Amino acid sequence: MGSKDVDRRDFLKKSLVAGASLTAMSGMAAAQDPAKDSDKKTDQDPEGLKLLPKVPRRELGVTGKKIPILLFGCSQVFDPKYDKMLHRGFKEGVDYLDTALVYADGQSHKTLAPFVKQVGRDNIWITSKAPSNRATVKTYTRDLDTCLAQLEVDHLDLFFMHFVSHTKYLEKEYIEMGERLKKQNKTKFFGFSCHDGNVVELMNKAARVGGIDAIMFRYSFGQYGDKELNKAIDACKKAKIGLIAMKTQRSVPAAQEEVIKFKSKNFTLGQAKLKAVWADERIDSAVSHMDSLDLLKENVAAARSPIKLGMSDFHQLNRLAACTSGFACLGCTQHCQPHVLADTRIADSLRYLMYYECYDEPENAKGLYRKMSPAERQIDGVDFAAATRACPEGVDIAGRLKLAQELLA
Repeated sequence: MGSKDVDRRDFLKKSLVAGASLTAMSGMAAAQDPAKDSDKKTDQDPEGLKLLPKVPRRELGVTGKKIPILLFGCSQVFDPKYDKMLHRGFKEGVDYLDTALVYADGQSHKTLAPFVKQVGRDNIWITSKAPSNRATVKTYTRDLDTCLAQLEVDHLDLFFMHFVSHTKYLEKEYIEMGERLKKQNKTKFFGFSCHDGNVVELMNKAARVGGIDAIMFRYSFGQYGDKELNKAIDACKKAKIGLIAMKTQRSVPAAQEEVIKFKSKNFTLGQAKLKAVWADERIDSAVSHMDSLDLLKENVAAARSPIKLGMSDFHQLNRLAACTSGFACLGCTQHCQPHVLADTRIADSLRYLMYYECYDEPENAKGLYRKMSPAERQIDGVDFAAATRACPEGVDIAGRLKLAQELLA
């Protein structure tokens, strides 16, 4: 390793990132080296002249299964006849589909089903999810059956309780449900996804109660110094729970990201963000929403590359996190919401604004925003000063909510 090539642990030690804990520094050495992460699977061209390395793989917790470090996020509609992106990803070793019952207004499953038949069910990993909003054991069981019917398969590899925001979903009845679904061969493994403000609480409880095979959670370069999150990650790894990162791009408006003018001799900004997550050897994989062949190729190239992020790359990411924190709502409503004497849904409003500004999904953002009641969108006459002071990211809540109203209402 060259003197300017560093892993996350070295970067944290040398740059003395504010708030970074000793826990955050542990266990990061050489995690981006495919020789240490993968089975080094390869593809051979038609003439048999050249071996092409596939995306590296890591073992998912205690499942005993190795999955690619780059997962195909499927919150979109695919070409049911022949989807070039899915087939290209499969060829490159991105053979893990992450979908959900609610993705693409319920169309994701149906447009994935033909692809699964084309490559063969046994050659693809399928994770699907059912929403937790007002969910019960009965509705989760029903929703899993719906997932199977829409995908036209007899089992999932992993079933997630989706967007879990309450610890009640880790009580005994839900853990027993997961065990029952596995015994019925409807899913091989069971877990949940979470990206609201109580991620740490949920992960710590999962580590204590058992019965959870994998967790998908919000994690990016901007959370390197989060002491409590790092402790929760360590607790889950000790409990042998598989960990999958999502929201790795820490999306903020492009104009804000351009302020630091990120420059790297090896990686684009998007690639560097992924490499920063893979540098954490506690993370088994990262899911990415890839809606173009160019983005797929870019992400695959980053995954394959044995080159580590340099000190300059890490410094720039650290600077980016600091400069854009006021635009990165983490959904931690336990900090801001208690200080607002109104029904205004702060985190949801800012999430929909992110869809508009960062995901290029204006119609989806508007549709979701308009589904909220007038009281839930209310900003006139509401004092957000105390909520803003309580925000750990320093988000200008009143200003961002006003922009959301202007763009989405």
